[in-house]
Amino acid sequence: MSKFQKLIDERHQTAQYMVDEITHICKNLPKRSPGTEGERMACEHMAQVLMNDCGCERASIESFKCSPESFYGWIYITATCALLACILYFIYPLIGAILCFLGMLVMILQFGFYLQVIDWLFKVKKSHNVTAIKHCTKDVRARVFFNGHADAAWNFPVNHRWGGVAYSAHVILAFSGVLYILGLNIARAVRTAAQFSLLAPQNDILMFCLGLGSIVFIPFIVGIYFMWDEKVVVDGANDNLTGCYMGIGVLKAMHDAGIQLDHTEVGVIITGSEEAGLRGARNWCRAHKGEFDDVPTYIYSFDTIHDSKFLMVNYRDLNGTVEVDRAVSDSFINSARELGIPCAKGMVPPFGGATDSAAFAKAGYKVAGITALNHSLEDYYHTVRDSWDNLNPECLAECYAITVNCLKKIDQATHDRLTMTPAPGEVAADTAE
Repeated sequence: MSKFQKLIDERHQTAQYMVDEITHICKNLPKRSPGTEGERMACEHMAQVLMNDCGCERASIESFKCSPESFYGWIYITATCALLACILYFIYPLIGAILCFLGMLVMILQFGFYLQVIDWLFKVKKSHNVTAIKHCTKDVRARVFFNGHADAAWNFPVNHRWGGVAYSAHVILAFSGVLYILGLNIARAVRTAAQFSLLAPQNDILMFCLGLGSIVFIPFIVGIYFMWDEKVVVDGANDNLTGCYMGIGVLKAMHDAGIQLDHTEVGVIITGSEEAGLRGARNWCRAHKGEFDDVPTYIYSFDTIHDSKFLMVNYRDLNGTVEVDRAVSDSFINSARELGIPCAKGMVPPFGGATDSAAFAKAGYKVAGITALNHSLEDYYHTVRDSWDNLNPECLAECYAITVNCLKKIDQATHDRLTMTPAPGEVAADTAE
């Protein structure tokens, strides 16, 4: 029997270990919103587990500064600009158009592309990452990292009370309202300029009526102010302690089985402040730039491993704008196929946000992003229903088995390359076959 097959066969025991550990963190540690004491304590706990129970020779906790509340700060700016533009439409439409455009620009940059354009307006906090590595017994020829984020999200009241359909409809109507108001202000500004040059009639009754029509969207735009509740932090059991413990579970099972790899180094990256715009992963990439370029290094990034029927590899991330590594992504799909476990190809769609895999991909890492949630939001997404008693051990077991199979394929490919004496730096391409 392969040294990895025992781990795959005992997937349910490891899944139960994950459930027990996640339950412990949710019940016994403070809430883990980005840049808080609870996030730090969770990182410290998992670092100790990686050292004491998983055989890692290194588990360093690295702090960095960020402004977590800035990620949703665009809401207040964009909504306020749109509401002011409603009034300015009847007085100074050109100013209204400029204001509404600036509000939308902030939204696109801050949320659409996760840029940090307004961070300087918000309070700076200290967040934390963890980097843990289990060395191989001989010279390292390949490296695999498993990634998840330790922080938990703030509660989304609309999704909590009425579900994902209502939440999505609310966001779409509010966004449509902002576009409508922007278009009206531009149209009236152009019309006003034309009137002054005597190229258009003076009758503005139609434009006035269209302006009154914006009242329909005002409740939805005002509602955006309350899209998130910074006073309520969810447990984050699925999003994303499941991602953290996917890698920890692999290393724990290897350690308990006495498995040591000859030439493949295995590690875990736990990031902070992912819910604040991938801040932890971005800081990790900056802090470790060039450190792991010595051998082929692969990252499997997990986020919200909850529902088997939605288990997928996201080939595009960050609202669909970032492409991740196709070979590493294929390796997960193919490993699932070998085990007879359904796993789809997908993407994080526009308005779907992002996972840490986007930050790693933009930094040049060979990364795959794995999720197991419905991108048409379920009522546990960023709500208090994301609790320890809403975990799915079967989904955890299936994702874990695929992950072990990925590691098996990379380790085997590394061994095969050595026996064929490849050129230095050759990538284990057959991991994606």
